[in-house]
Amino acid sequence: MATHRAVQKSSADPHFLQLNNLACESVGGKVLFATDDWFAPAHNLLKRDAATFIPNAFTDFGKWMDGWETRRKRIPGHDWCIIQLGVSGVIHGFDVDTSFFTGNYAPSISIQAACLSQDGIPEFPAQGDRTGTAASEEEFQAIQKLQSDSWVELVSIAALKPGYVETCHNYFPVSSQQRWTHIRLNLYPDGGIARLKVYGIGERDWSAVSPNEKVDLASLVNGGVCVGFSDAHFGHPRNLIGLGRAINMGDGWETARRLDRPPVLTVDDKGVLQVPGSEWSVFRLGHPGVITHIEIDTNHFKGNFPDSCTIEACVMTPEEEKENISMRWKTNQGLEWKILLPTTKLKAHHLHFFSAIELAEAVTHVRLTIAPDGGISRMRLWAYLHSLP
Repeated sequence: MATHRAVQKSSADPHFLQLNNLACESVGGKVLFATDDWFAPAHNLLKRDAATFIPNAFTDFGKWMDGWETRRKRIPGHDWCIIQLGVSGVIHGFDVDTSFFTGNYAPSISIQAACLSQDGIPEFPAQGDRTGTAASEEEFQAIQKLQSDSWVELVSIAALKPGYVETCHNYFPVSSQQRWTHIRLNLYPDGGIARLKVYGIGERDWSAVSPNEKVDLASLVNGGVCVGFSDAHFGHPRNLIGLGRAINMGDGWETARRLDRPPVLTVDDKGVLQVPGSEWSVFRLGHPGVITHIEIDTNHFKGNFPDSCTIEACVMTPEEEKENISMRWKTNQGLEWKILLPTTKLKAHHLHFFSAIELAEAVTHVRLTIAPDGGISRMRLWAYLHSLP
């Protein structure tokens, strides 16, 4: 098996990689059914952490692998599984990751999708550890009620590459603008995949939300999404809008240490570090709204939290967003950023609450700036829905 090393981000990577992973177990994604889990169970596909490899790890059924691996098929057909997205929404692309599956990866795959109501989904027992098993006849009969073989095809049959570091990420863009709740991953005919990431944007039915109800408009569940950032060396800023509190530092946004930090640090009369540089990330809210409360959580960041943060907001059209993304936010073309939270000192490993919000206007986007660098685990932007003029 191949050894693995850290993969450097490339400017050639598809843009959808900075969107939210709608299928991750950390947001409630789960495998409802898999035809076969002989060497390694399908629920590994949805793990948050990158796949690992342990050379001498074996089970009673064969080599232990950190992914989904079916037995070598000796009967008609092909293997497949059904995944319920943790966050339903619009899918922009897939990463079918074959890490460490070098001589046992699935030769090709296809992906289908459906938008199902919860009432139409049969009851399935919790998957648990299904290593060494295959789906029972009763499970096949139950899953057939979903008629998944006729779901919409988002990715036609496509060849995969082996799980070496240079080839393990198989990217598939999606052009559909429909909302999806479930996907079917087909292996042709069998083999292994380490991880499946379903990148997209959550979509909520806002007609059911009262105008008097406060909603975290940045949350990925409510359609919030990161659309740009300056640095994500240790952790991507999309983690800021994840569910719950962060489980560790890796579950937050953390930048590299800036090299333009002064040799000797000084502060102003408010105790804020005087530094020439900063890092930033930009988010589109799930719905326009008037923000009334802000939470900034530095949970787990004890020796590497930012000294201060500033939050600005603006109204941005889809055309303006697209132009700024193409320019990598270098010019903030046509935007008027207004202060939402002025430069504010932060504390280590602390949940900060702010209610003295300076802007009482409806906005669509926010920009979080930290100085000089460091990590934040979560950002919550509580707001009332508001229509734009």
